[in-house]
Amino acid sequence: MNFNGQVAVITGAASGIGLSIAKKLGANGAKIAVLDLNVDAAKKHFADTSIEVLILATDITSQEQVDNSIAKVKGNWGRVDILVNSAGITGMTNLKSHEVSTDNLQKVFDVNFMASFYTAHAVLPIMLEQNYGRILHIASVAGKEGNAGMLAYSASKAAVIGMTKVQGKEYAETGITVNALAPAVIRTPLVDAMPDAQVKYMTDKIPMKRCGLLSEVADLVAFIVSKENSFTTAFTYDLTGGRATY
Repeated sequence: MNFNGQVAVITGAASGIGLSIAKKLGANGAKIAVLDLNVDAAKKHFADTSIEVLILATDITSQEQVDNSIAKVKGNWGRVDILVNSAGITGMTNLKSHEVSTDNLQKVFDVNFMASFYTAHAVLPIMLEQNYGRILHIASVAGKEGNAGMLAYSASKAAVIGMTKVQGKEYAETGITVNALAPAVIRTPLVDAMPDAQVKYMTDKIPMKRCGLLSEVADLVAFIVSKENSFTTAFTYDLTGGRATY
């Protein structure tokens, strides 16, 4: 995929899936705007690359901060072609629903759903001016099937999938596509922090009996947000090692 001249905004790009996607798109010519609170980590990861990068300390659960950061991207490069919402948290896991904290549930929704709404809300007017754009929300197979013990995470990712269907249809005639990606468990620091029992529960559902790789995510994302992928919108791509067959 050739992304020369394109500007990609990626949340959570200081580590994990977001970082892998940012490096993939940057290596193929995109200018990368990183929205993440972990500025030091982002600077370290991009220091030894030739990628043109703008690192913006952003609390993505604050609509004001998101709006300000997107305005800086537009002011710096004059456009936004791609948005990838990859920041996410699992919240407390291995809990039944009656044990879930309301505060934790709200926190997970703020990061996983509201932040994705805020970023899309900020970039869509820019993309409409351009008559072009690619938005990708990173969801989860948990949002389609529901993982026991992960109410907050599963429900928030289901909401992301619902938003994708709405937005994809709303902007289908504008040159803007809005899609989602629903991975099964991917080997990231986020997964490494989960209880072993929770990870086993998830990988046992995967026919390949393994976690997905960051490189596998980045390769698929590069296609989804490319110009070549022009007739698919409001769709949720699966990356599940055979778990999802629908």
